[in-house]
Amino acid sequence: MPRSLTGMPFDDIRNLLETLPPPDEEAAANWRERNASLVKPVGSLGRLEEIGEHLARWQGLGRPTVDRPLVAIFAGTHEVMKRVPLGPQASDTRAEVELLAAGGAAVNPLALAANAGLKVFDLALDLPTPDICVDDALTEQACVATIAFGMESIAGGTDLLCVGASTGGNNIVAPAVAAALYGDKPSDWTDDEALLPTLERAMKQHENAKDPLEILRQLGGRELAAIAGAIIAARFQKIPVLLDGFTACAAAAVLHAVEPTALGHCLAAHRSGSAPHDKLLKKIGKTPLLDLGITLEDGSGAALAITLVRASAVCQSEMATRDQIGTN
Repeated sequence: MPRSLTGMPFDDIRNLLETLPPPDEEAAANWRERNASLVKPVGSLGRLEEIGEHLARWQGLGRPTVDRPLVAIFAGTHEVMKRVPLGPQASDTRAEVELLAAGGAAVNPLALAANAGLKVFDLALDLPTPDICVDDALTEQACVATIAFGMESIAGGTDLLCVGASTGGNNIVAPAVAAALYGDKPSDWTDDEALLPTLERAMKQHENAKDPLEILRQLGGRELAAIAGAIIAARFQKIPVLLDGFTACAAAAVLHAVEPTALGHCLAAHRSGSAPHDKLLKKIGKTPLLDLGITLEDGSGAALAITLVRASAVCQSEMATRDQIGTN
């Protein structure tokens, strides 16, 4: 049953997560029935069969499609990066967003090759979130408003959503969120020893943050909150999701910590090859589709995975059945 509201902003988000639409098992059963009738040995398409059933279950279609995929990139900046002089700064994120807008980033031709739309969302780049070593990243109201923005960002129609991030500071805030969620040491969530003093200070500042949404608010940022919102909205709109890199998975992990079934409609597009990303994928129970060593966070890996997911749907929808060719 949905919780009774207390007037606190996060209650609305918790209520949404307690009322998520369930999977369409009838559509999944119809897909399995058709798959069993195809002219091939059962299971011979390997993981393609699993992907196809996933699409059917979450789109609610016996023959799912991937005709209107969308790569959504959420861009944010963080004051904490000033503590890392050699790390990416707000100006670097602005330059990356401008490159994305101009079509010159890696994800642009990859999305084009996958016949996918691409949207970049500027989350107040010129107003970095406060330094999480001394302050909260967001107020509760601002965090919820940004989640709501992420929910609205996928309006316009898509049948497969890819979520990625462009952010100066993801290598601090995303590991901080993961460490706080799982109670681990900061060193368990970064491969960059130069970041450890900053991470440790941030964790000390927010050591009392235990609730997942509070962890998102205090240690995360606008891009993580918006990604979380997009994932929630996709669930209500029957849109499967491809999670891109570590940052997108950290945002998803917040939802998973609130409601373990919240990521049922999500697949992990790829693994970056880093130990922290591998560990986070295990925490949220996702086996990546691709293993190409892509460390970009901008949706490039997810854009590549679109073709694989589409191929799964097309192959099994258009293959001949035994009845069609008159075999037993």
